[in-house]
Amino acid sequence: MSQQSIISSVMKILDSIPSDILLVAASKTRTPEEVQAAISAGIKVIGYNYVQEAERMHQVIGNQVKWHMIGHLQRNKVKKAVKLFDMIETIDSVKLAQIVDEQCALNKKKMTVLIEINSGKESNKTGILPEDVDELILKIIDLPNLVVQGLMTMGPRFGNPEDARPYFKATKKAFDRLKNLDIPNVNIKYLSMGMSNSYKIAIEEGANIIRIGTKLFGERQCNF
Repeated sequence: MSQQSIISSVMKILDSIPSDILLVAASKTRTPEEVQAAISAGIKVIGYNYVQEAERMHQVIGNQVKWHMIGHLQRNKVKKAVKLFDMIETIDSVKLAQIVDEQCALNKKKMTVLIEINSGKESNKTGILPEDVDELILKIIDLPNLVVQGLMTMGPRFGNPEDARPYFKATKKAFDRLKNLDIPNVNIKYLSMGMSNSYKIAIEEGANIIRIGTKLFGERQCNF
């Protein structure tokens, strides 16, 4: 897709969604020129699945935008991730949270995090079950350098967008439950759900962060 086409796609989606919805440009495998085109069209946040790729792009794009980690974060990549990202959307264990907290302490940084929910209860997916999220949050709320601000879920990437609705409903139910618990040091306000094929359904179900790649940039030319 040309840079002008990317600009048009970004502007079209920004115009079509409520102003309080945060659009994260999922930039996996995209070139600096493509990402820069999206930024020029109004993208304020870019998301990466892999720390190594984000690191390369950060050298080019820098702090023009906020950076979200939207893929599974390996423990051995936390040191670099803490330096690169403004939000980690994929915390799914006490151990990972502890390592992020430790690295944040070394960098004198507080990290906003979301808890990743495996809303489909699929054994091949990362994230924790919706019914286990309260317990996880209660175990990590005393980590001084983490700021827990919500939940994230993947949902099915392909197929009928309607098939994602139960996943989003389950995550929204957990989100509302946590919000009502009013846990100290936890400000539940972000619900990150929906990708290119399902973001409209996600917004209907309460998402206020959506992560879109293909709809902005076109089909990926290579796979990571």
